[in-house]
Amino acid sequence: MAEQVRQAEHEDGVLTRIGQAIMLHRAGDREEARNRLAALWQEIGPRGDAFHRCALAHYMADTQDDPRDELYWDLRALEAAERFVTDRPARSGAPGGGPAAAPPAGGPGARQPLAALRAFFPALHLDLAADYAGLDRPADARAQLRRARASIRALADGEYRRRLTDAIERLELRIEGAAGPFR
Repeated sequence: MAEQVRQAEHEDGVLTRIGQAIMLHRAGDREEARNRLAALWQEIGPRGDAFHRCALAHYMADTQDDPRDELYWDLRALEAAERFVTDRPARSGAPGGGPAAAPPAGGPGARQPLAALRAFFPALHLDLAADYAGLDRPADARAQLRRARASIRALADGEYRRRLTDAIERLELRIEGAAGPFR
């Protein structure tokens, strides 16, 4: 029992530290946020909890200066989310047996990690589409927009869904204007 409590405290601590780095980034300290997220990424390691890796990589992407680095981290976030969903049948409850937690600061807000990651999928695909558009890869951007649009259907109606839908439409228009009609 004591080991489960320590594990739950560690997991809550990871999400808290991600949230603290996000606050630094939103306050304008991009470099310090990136440094803290990078240190946490090293601490979690390649076999760390997929839920934590997804949230961490998702926010790490936002701190990057180079669009290729942003794409790299967004791809890692998607890979971790897909791994979490794929590995889920072997799990019982929250990752590591600890309590379920919501994504940090500004995430979809779901209480269960699986629900939170499912709610992340449209945003992850939208981020990748924006990355590809910024790297002048419109075909890849369109493919990710299709995936974002398909995954948004799983979301309940509400502000989060509306914001994502609007962002998808804005990016579609941007890509359409740069490279012809969206397909």
